[in-house]
Amino acid sequence: MNVTNVGVIGASGYTGLELVKILINHPNFNLLYVANSSGNTTLGELHPSLNGVVDMEVLKADISEASSLCELIFLALPHKTAMAYVKPLIESGIKVVDLSADYRLPQDIYEEFYTSHTDSKNLEHVVYGLPEMFREQLKSATLVANPGCFPTSAILGLLPFMEKRVANTPIIVDAKTGVSGAGKKLSEVTHFVNVNDNLFAYNPLMHRHAPEIAQKIGVDFDEVNFVPHLVPVTRGMLSSIYIQTNGEFDAFEILKHFYKDSPFVRISKNPVDMKNVAGTNFCDIYVKQKGNILFISSAIDNLMRGASSQAVVNANLMMGLNESTGIPNIAYVP
Repeated sequence: MNVTNVGVIGASGYTGLELVKILINHPNFNLLYVANSSGNTTLGELHPSLNGVVDMEVLKADISEASSLCELIFLALPHKTAMAYVKPLIESGIKVVDLSADYRLPQDIYEEFYTSHTDSKNLEHVVYGLPEMFREQLKSATLVANPGCFPTSAILGLLPFMEKRVANTPIIVDAKTGVSGAGKKLSEVTHFVNVNDNLFAYNPLMHRHAPEIAQKIGVDFDEVNFVPHLVPVTRGMLSSIYIQTNGEFDAFEILKHFYKDSPFVRISKNPVDMKNVAGTNFCDIYVKQKGNILFISSAIDNLMRGASSQAVVNANLMMGLNESTGIPNIAYVP
């Protein structure tokens, strides 16, 4: 059995934790290097849920050390921070799966919604890590930009129906996410007192995931009307999508045919929910037609399919493995 030494830089957050949980049980990946910005701790101390399970030392991130030990590195770092690691890692011949936003968009769009970009060279050959769109390209990739959680949910719902959509009509994406999507760092917005028994929209119509959705489905930013909401659950994401279509067609059959070779997209005859995908890499999709309006409901686990498990699927493809290798597929139910 071929074994690849891999590392995680950015082990402190929720996505870093989920990566570790997948990688320690992966049959072909040997987790050899785990790091954060400070080091001087262990995984068991950093994440008590791992105490007695995997007590690896967590090192202070060092590019030279990571490059000497690993063939592939997962970067679970904030945007702007990640690109500072990508460039030297790629130059050292290391394959990289970047979970930040740094390589998801063309430079001009990225700089409009995020910050200045310092690695335009690697932007030229990055592969967007949505296997349902770029499976073949991922097999030869050295740098993968793992998609955002909201775009993953929205794009997978929309892709099969873009040819049926009436051109230039609004695409409405009303999405709800669990609080873990905001990350581990405390804030007034994610404080228990603010989130509990509450529901609210944030950055309506101008959220920086909207251009990522638009760019990948091939429409102008102004056509995507994206409104995210924070709901009082720990994990999960549900996107309610509305588009105007033309002609008569069976949306359910189109959906089934489009994803017939996609092991992590499940087509449902009933409305989908967050719980049945929690802890898995599945995206569950439901469709309903009413005249020329198509309703698409798409559910994922924001930490898994929206981040960590999708990152490992991408790494599987990069290393010549079956994309399902080592990927959790049993939901946290009840």
